[in-house]
Amino acid sequence: MLQTETPINFAALFQKQQAKSRELRTGKIAERKQKLKQIKNWLITNQEEIRAAEYADLRKPAEEVNVTELYPMLTEVRHAIRKVKRWSSPSRIATSLTFLGTRARIYNEPKGASLIISPWNYPMLLAIGPLISAVAAGCTVALKPSEFTPHTNKVIGQMISDLFVPEEVTMIEGEADVAAGLLNQPFDHIFFTGSPAVGKIVMEAAAKNLTSVTLELGGKSPTIIDETANIKDAAEKITWGKWTNAGQTCIAPDYLFVHESKKEQLIEAIKEQAQKLYADQANYAAIINERHFQRLESSFQDGLDKGAKVVFGGEFDQEQVRISPTIVTDLNTDMTLLQEEIFGPFLPILTYKNLDEVLKYINDRPKPLALYVYSRRKKNQQKIIQETSSGGVVINDNILQFGHPHLPMGGVNNSGIGKAHGREGFLAFSHPKSVLKQRVGLTIVKTVYPPYTGLKKKMIELMLKYF
Repeated sequence: MLQTETPINFAALFQKQQAKSRELRTGKIAERKQKLKQIKNWLITNQEEIRAAEYADLRKPAEEVNVTELYPMLTEVRHAIRKVKRWSSPSRIATSLTFLGTRARIYNEPKGASLIISPWNYPMLLAIGPLISAVAAGCTVALKPSEFTPHTNKVIGQMISDLFVPEEVTMIEGEADVAAGLLNQPFDHIFFTGSPAVGKIVMEAAAKNLTSVTLELGGKSPTIIDETANIKDAAEKITWGKWTNAGQTCIAPDYLFVHESKKEQLIEAIKEQAQKLYADQANYAAIINERHFQRLESSFQDGLDKGAKVVFGGEFDQEQVRISPTIVTDLNTDMTLLQEEIFGPFLPILTYKNLDEVLKYINDRPKPLALYVYSRRKKNQQKIIQETSSGGVVINDNILQFGHPHLPMGGVNNSGIGKAHGREGFLAFSHPKSVLKQRVGLTIVKTVYPPYTGLKKKMIELMLKYF
């Protein structure tokens, strides 16, 4: 683990990891599998340290860490252990008549030296999840976690030093200048999780070296509750999905559109559920730091100044850096609450009469990372899926998609580029190399070499027409 107290030679670090990546390219899949097993065992052995660190950084309840970080990490690594051999095996490709006599395969080779920049909101999960994919693919990793979570970073650093040599995996702590120094290096792949604004900076830096990127971003993920929805069930799920980690979740429901006939029933049901789940602060995380507390306070006040009404919550505790679960109504599009990703515990609720109004509202804005639908009407479900674009859709639940090891996770345009998790995460750190093997001697292609006689011209015409 490298600290910023000593000047970091970013070029030297990259060169060492690049050299190691070439060595790993010829390594055995069994060696990757063994490293994945070591990650799994370390996570299981050090659960208490992980929970304590996350509480120190975010006041996260231990059970929330178990459900939202440890479980997804263990699911991810166990899935990779089971599947890495299959993912890494060459796959045969069908041959058309024109290429009769050839054999085609795709080899998933490691991209090489990779950079992972992870955020603060799920500091263990969003650092180790991509690391698992990179190790499965056979890459080396320079990992830059957020400077906002020093206690969790210490645990991550201990894990990396226990399991890897620095040439293979190194954690580098620091602020924006450290990230900039790393981004100047010609990594073979960059995996970034964070905001769209910073994602643009990462992509611009990557473009200078023509480095491939996976950008796991965010945005304003909408939730639609139609007139057929089971309101009690929807309220239970939305309450948990929105206020887990105090709303500091990139795939949390950002705002709700509820059919006007169900508005009051939904609000009362969410209020009841929020009181049940989060009346005890021991079950509820804090805001990451004073800076984000002030950002949230400012956006909340902007809403109030422009006519928004608080129908639940709205309590701020600056000393404890906590904001209670809060429901806001009577919103308009001039408010920051509807313009920027909230990334906090405010839940704006809008109403609608006609579903087409909602779809137009969503389609007129940047494409979200997630879209949630609560409906028992299949026609509405299909209409929303077909007429909107988002990173993913969940019907009658929320945020569960992140923990599903067989589903690709990622956004589209403003909400992200590329996919993560499971096989898609492995492929993010892999290059699908095409290999074509031709027979020796007479081949179909030789029959159309120059000179172009009358017979050859006819054969070419047949190729164009039928092959």
